[in-house]
This record gives sequence, structure tokens and C-alpha cells, in this order.
Amino acid sequence: MDIGSEEITDGVILRIADPADAPELCAAYVENRKYLEPWEPRRAESFFTVDGQKKRLQEQRQLFAEGRIVPWIFESDGRIVGTITLTGIVLGPFCSSYLGYWVAEDQRGRGLATAAVERVCRVARETVGLHRIEATTLVENTGSQRVLEKCGFEAIGLAPNYLHINGRWRDHRMFQRVLHEADPAL
Repeated sequence: MDIGSEEITDGVILRIADPADAPELCAAYVENRKYLEPWEPRRAESFFTVDGQKKRLQEQRQLFAEGRIVPWIFESDGRIVGTITLTGIVLGPFCSSYLGYWVAEDQRGRGLATAAVERVCRVARETVGLHRIEATTLVENTGSQRVLEKCGFEAIGLAPNYLHINGRWRDHRMFQRVLHEADPAL
């Protein structure tokens, strides 16, 4: 997929993640570890190493080449300040994927997540050919819920015990955005 990079707001670039990003992505995760802890699964210590991130980015690159995910990073002044990823891409009659993202604690309130979600929805529709995107948030994650609602996602339900987050099974609110009504490619 030819997606390229794009400035999404105030000098912040959204671009496809690359294994060469491992040192900077590792630094971003280490810096934001406590901030992200309530919202993410528990991670092995290797996740917070350059080698762990390089391996993960190499796996993502392979899945990207297969058309199964699209992994982006947010970059501001040469520093990685978050990620956003379409995962579980399925074409055919489903034409759907899942959306996940995070933004560094010191970047909150700048509109980065909103700008990135809008860009990703455009790429998902125009380049990937998706009909819809699904996203879930912890019930108490009202910040992410506001981002999704601003970007045209609608709440579609509650998923009890949906994901194992920070050491326990947690309920999530489910959202979707329908991108278009065109028939899928045959």
C-alpha cells in the first residue's frame, strides 16, 4: 500500500512505522509506561527494550506487506509521540478492521488523536478499501470516547470482560464508523 506520510497538525507527522524506529519507539514507551499502564495489557519486560520493539516492528512490517495491518507512528520534532494502527483487516464482504492508538502524556490536548483518526479513516476508505472501522475503549476512558465521537464513530454496545487490561478482564464500550456504502470489490 502506498500511504506515505502527512503532517496532521502543528508539525506532527503521521507515517508508517519502520523497524528503524525501534530506539525512538522504545524510548516513547519507557517514558509513557506509567501513563499507559491503566489502559493497556501488561507487557513483558522485553517490550520495553530496543530489541523487543525492533522485533515487534519487523512483525508489523511483514503484516503490513500482507495487507493485514497498517501501523503508523506520530512524530514531532524527530521524537515519536504515539502510534495508531489498523489491525485485523478483512476485505471481501466484511471490509472492516480494528483501530487502536495512544498519544504521549505530554502531547495530550493538542488534537493529535483526533487528527490521526480522521486521517486513518480517510486512508482506510480511499486506499485500503474498508467499509467500516471498529474501536473499543475501557468504559472509563472518556477521552478516547470523545475522540471517536468527534471523528464520526457511534457507540454500538458494551463488551463485558472484553480485554485483559492492566492485570484483569475489563469491560469496553464498542464503537464503529461506517466509511461508505459501496459494494465491496470482487
